Amino acid sequence: MSRSLHRKTSAGFTLIEVLVALAVIAASLTAIGALMAVSMRGAQSIAQRLAFRETLRALVTSLPDNRDLDAGTKTGVAAGFRWRLDIAPFAATFVDPQAQTPWQPEAVVITIRSPSGQQLQINTIRLRRRPG
Repeated sequence: MSRSLHRKTSAGFTLIEVLVALAVIAASLTAIGALMAVSMRGAQSIAQRLAFRETLRALVTSLPDNRDLDAGTKTGVAAGFRWRLDIAPFAATFVDPQAQTPWQPEAVVITIRSPSGQQLQINTIRLRRRPG
């Protein structure tokens, strides 16, 4: 009879053991959820950055031919991104603006701003045939 009594008291889990197991499961699920949230934010950030760069790249490749690229400022919106194109004569101490060359260097600055406020800028120089 003592054997059957001993089996009844040792069979199953105590309430404390069940609560500890539930606490461990809850902590694990919370950690997994937090990790997933961070991963999703990172993936969204990468997707936005990629769209940002692709829009900038598309703007650069869609620039008109050097003959049609006039000095001044142009602005617009492409794929939700605001852009600005600034073209001015390239000024540097090593460039003589009075030199009799068929080419004139021009500074081209393309700035693009995302809806979130991030900004990318490309600075380049293009050669343009001098008029005449």
